[in-house]
Amino acid sequence: MSTTQIEGVLAQMQAVAGAAGGSEGAAPIADAGDESAFAGVLKNSLERINALQNLSGEQKRAFQAGEAGVELHEVMIAGQKASIAFEMGVQVRNRLVNAYKDVMNMQV
Repeated sequence: MSTTQIEGVLAQMQAVAGAAGGSEGAAPIADAGDESAFAGVLKNSLERINALQNLSGEQKRAFQAGEAGVELHEVMIAGQKASIAFEMGVQVRNRLVNAYKDVMNMQV
């Protein structure tokens, strides 16, 4: 998997996470020359996934406690957003592990 493919996957992940989180747009990707760009993008994506998981958990607890203003459909939507974001994060991790293994198996 090339660097441009990885950056493309991360850009898609940011767009989906931004849409799932309700933000107007995802944070722009830093220049390819920036060594910390990949790490920063990956960290931001994981933080968004964590935020969606936390929001989903909070809404579930609020609904179970019977708090006013918390509707079942909102709880279910938040749960699905968190689930989809988590699954996408797992898929990105799997792709990165496979790319790492491919690089390690290359003969120099």
